[in-house]
Amino acid sequence: MTAQELSDLLKIQQKAFTKSPPGYEQRMEALASLSEMVEKNQERLIEAVSQDFGHRSSEETTILELFPLHDEIKHARRHLKSWMKRKSVRSSWFLLPSTAYYQFQPLGSVGIMGAWNYQVLLTLSPLVDAIAAGNHAIIKPSEIAPASAEVIKDLINKTFDSSYIHCVTGNAELAKDFSSLPFDHLFFTGSTRVGKLIMEAAAPNLTPVTLELGGKSPAIIHESYDLELAAKRILAGKLFNAGQTCVAPDYLVMPVDLNDKFLGYSKQVVEKFYPDIANNKQYSYIISDKHFKRLTSLLEDAKQKGAKIIELCETNELPEGMMTPKLVIGVNDEMEIMQEEIFGPLLPVLNLESVEQAIEYVNANAKPLALYYFDDNQDRIDHLLKFTLSGGVTINDTIYHLAQHRLPFGGVGASGMGHYHGFDGFKTFSKKRAVMQQKKFGATDILHPPYTDIKKKLIGVMGDISKV
Repeated sequence: MTAQELSDLLKIQQKAFTKSPPGYEQRMEALASLSEMVEKNQERLIEAVSQDFGHRSSEETTILELFPLHDEIKHARRHLKSWMKRKSVRSSWFLLPSTAYYQFQPLGSVGIMGAWNYQVLLTLSPLVDAIAAGNHAIIKPSEIAPASAEVIKDLINKTFDSSYIHCVTGNAELAKDFSSLPFDHLFFTGSTRVGKLIMEAAAPNLTPVTLELGGKSPAIIHESYDLELAAKRILAGKLFNAGQTCVAPDYLVMPVDLNDKFLGYSKQVVEKFYPDIANNKQYSYIISDKHFKRLTSLLEDAKQKGAKIIELCETNELPEGMMTPKLVIGVNDEMEIMQEEIFGPLLPVLNLESVEQAIEYVNANAKPLALYYFDDNQDRIDHLLKFTLSGGVTINDTIYHLAQHRLPFGGVGASGMGHYHGFDGFKTFSKKRAVMQQKKFGATDILHPPYTDIKKKLIGVMGDISKV
């Protein structure tokens, strides 16, 4: 699709929206159609995702993409009527007898750019929010996962009219043209580097953007916590999709005395999760040769600068595209593995002796998308929450805060801006519109010029009252 064709499509959608903004019934019907579309084509989507990765387990795609998507649609349909209701607020005393309320209204036609690591969920989940909010939408899945992108395109464009919801696919040049369109809102999921380019492209049109990015999300273990349980939960979050998850624990922080025990537990966990890993169909591959080489380069750089690479499972030959889980012990900030988001099954271990040192380290670096802390002491938990800032937090587990429909999901600083999921996603794609309705006689009439002596006295009384 050319830049002009994209522009024409957007104009068609915006015109259609202006003529008839989707109401409650149309939104409910569209959400139901989306759910039915995914349900009837689950196997096709699972197969396409696996094709993109060389291999990804059907179980992972089901529990990490399809189930959350269905559940999110169900949640939106269950609560949509209450989200759409106008909400009355108390009028300011000096504006009486006016009434005041706000209502959420759709923005128009929005653009959604998905991400390759969870192509189905990260393309269609924001679409759920956009539909619930009453918008028209053009979506673009990531070109890095072309098989799933084409399936999503085929399904979406057969399910919806192009003037309402349409999917386009293409290369990086199309992505550039896409992000330059004058959407009423632009939603992007991806890397911080590309997020900057998206924001730059959107700026000339003053298009508001939501950026769901990434970053280096730490997992911090207090020395008093059950280390075996921590290892199990950290590695579970790390090894889903072979570490190719934006909220995967990116590095581990703990006292050096815990290293040996953690290593022992980690090997046990990996053996339990993925026995005979080379032939285990529940362990996923790295998305491309380019990404595999990048991960290998991170390991080599760390090794040359003094880190110790420890395999967490024994194996001889591996299928092409598979990378086994590894701990990287003795890391420092000079290593590339501590400078960029890893997006693979490599877990650096940074040895700091106290929670205070961990807090200082987190605060000295870019704000992460997620933060994980393992401790049973509520005072220390509250202290860490007070003195750090991240997109989200899970205490004593990893990644699952993003599955809470009643919690917002989004980054802060370098890890993104804006939120989605549930009501927060509905708000992101809506305008919270303020409405004041004045009566036939209103106190505001007194404020009109000319300012007579009586009006001056009244204004003086207002000033005195406002100081109380």
